[in-house]
Amino acid sequence: MKNKSIKTVRFLGLGFLEPLIRLFSGEEPARNGKLFAKKALLPLFSIILFIGLWHIGATALYNSEAAVRIEKAREEQGEAAATAMKECIASGDVSCQPNTLPSPTKVYQAYLALWQDHLAIAQKKSDFKARVSATNAQREAQGLAPITYTGRPSFLDQVGTSLKTVAAGCLLAMLVAVPIGIIMGLSNSLRTSFNWLIQIFKPVSPVVWLLLVFMIVKTVITDPSMDKSFIISFISVGLCAMWATLVNTSMGVATVDKDYINVARVLKLNIAQNIFKIILPASLPLIFTGLRITVSVAWMVLIAIELLAQSPGLGSFVWEEFQNGANDSNAKIIVAMFIIGLIGFLLDRIMLSVQNLMSFNKGIA
Repeated sequence: MKNKSIKTVRFLGLGFLEPLIRLFSGEEPARNGKLFAKKALLPLFSIILFIGLWHIGATALYNSEAAVRIEKAREEQGEAAATAMKECIASGDVSCQPNTLPSPTKVYQAYLALWQDHLAIAQKKSDFKARVSATNAQREAQGLAPITYTGRPSFLDQVGTSLKTVAAGCLLAMLVAVPIGIIMGLSNSLRTSFNWLIQIFKPVSPVVWLLLVFMIVKTVITDPSMDKSFIISFISVGLCAMWATLVNTSMGVATVDKDYINVARVLKLNIAQNIFKIILPASLPLIFTGLRITVSVAWMVLIAIELLAQSPGLGSFVWEEFQNGANDSNAKIIVAMFIIGLIGFLLDRIMLSVQNLMSFNKGIA
């Protein structure tokens, strides 16, 4: 049971729990206790320290901004206005609150507000669906498109849009980069001929890719019912992120052990059999390393691409809150920042788990 639990946490990338499992099983209490403190308790302490320093810094900036506002009121309108401003700030009135780095408490309150907003919008969607259900049934019978909810999306809806965009972009990157990487890896001449192309296009900014894709999509797709912003976003994400997979696939194929190639020749495998039975299995570790980097890059460039493409995802949310300038806008932006970081971490863990699974299966075979 203990060994099974240890294999599970290793597979999931949760190695810091291994000393705890060994500790509960009575194996070397002193050593595993120290390892657990080092791998789990120290990171927990660093989180608490980070939140504490954040709170101190936010409080200092808040007090500094409040002092500036009070002094400005004193200089422009006199002592009575300064006193009134001081009392207004102390009362918590949003009309006079300093708009600076929010404290951890304000960020948590913004998170709760976003969650309540999501629940309210979900209820509106449910009510709308119930109201138009009979009408949509008639439209379906007539072969017409159903009436859909067109209200403002919630924060979670925007997170879902971003995840859908990244998934489509990564799928596009994989479908383009892996076959091209295999072809380039099989031929030294092709690698030499097209290496310059990779080196030039790999560092191109996502903004440039977006503009290029926008020019092409708006010309090719003329159907107004199609979601052009989503198409532009996921193609731009795929083009930005595919280069790591392309390079790693090419390198993995090019460095396959020559003994495997010789075995394929002895067995007289055709090209397809050679690729799927010899080349790909031997190249999987490097291919998955490239795919893992591709997912990380795709998630990083997504925000800028969604912002410019006006796609209703996290990029749009961050930009709208920045433009809004409300008292809680900064706190909501930081909530989005943590959600973006957390999702990026989870995506990386998922890719690592898939990579470990492929390596494990390869080892079993």
